[in-house]
Amino acid sequence: MFCEVAPRPRNAEATRAAILTAARERFSRESYDDVGMRDIAGDVGVDAALVSRYFGSKEDLFLKVLEHCGDAPDLMDGDRATFGDRVAREAIFGSEHDGQLEHLLVLLRSIGSAKASELVRRTADESFFSPFQAWIGGHDAPVRARLAAAFIMGMEVNRELTGGQTLTREQSENMHARMAAILQEIIDGRQRFRLPGPARAAGISGSRRTRSSVSARRHGSGRGRRSGSCRREQPRRSPPQARRPRLHR
Repeated sequence: MFCEVAPRPRNAEATRAAILTAARERFSRESYDDVGMRDIAGDVGVDAALVSRYFGSKEDLFLKVLEHCGDAPDLMDGDRATFGDRVAREAIFGSEHDGQLEHLLVLLRSIGSAKASELVRRTADESFFSPFQAWIGGHDAPVRARLAAAFIMGMEVNRELTGGQTLTREQSENMHARMAAILQEIIDGRQRFRLPGPARAAGISGSRRTRSSVSARRHGSGRGRRSGSCRREQPRRSPPQARRPRLHR
């Protein structure tokens, strides 16, 4: 008698994780509308029906990708002090899918799809910006988180438009140094420019008065003397002399 050999049981959790990883990689390099469930299933080596069984529709799978992008190597892995250097190096020298920029690339690829854009708008704050700004810290962390993300995605758009970096090695190193410095300033909250309006009222108004007083002392003049020196003195006019009456003969 021959016994029927039962198929080897599939590790459901491992398969689910593999499908999610394949979907994340697909959505990070292709538009939402261009990605099919069969494509993702083929990357994993399973049937498309199994993908639907685990995750439902493509929309549900995309939402899961947005929720679990933080499980992969991302922007918050590593020391804060080296954030600018490592992210700039990956953006300029690394491949498009080395890991840290994958979540931002998924957001970027969603722009071309009305459906994906709607899903991103609903989940971006919770799945990406909230944890990122909590990692950055500080009272203006929401502003700095969006500045950093916009700068990085802008570099990726430049890569897409130019077909990759077309600079020499020396020029690429120069770009890396500049990009790293800018990103690190954003993360650390350092400023090399004057903020407009109310944002600078508390911290910068005092320094403005200090600079004015220093300038006045440097020129050796007070406000009254300085304002007087700006006007040309008018020549003094002598009072009109009284005319002598003419005598009529």
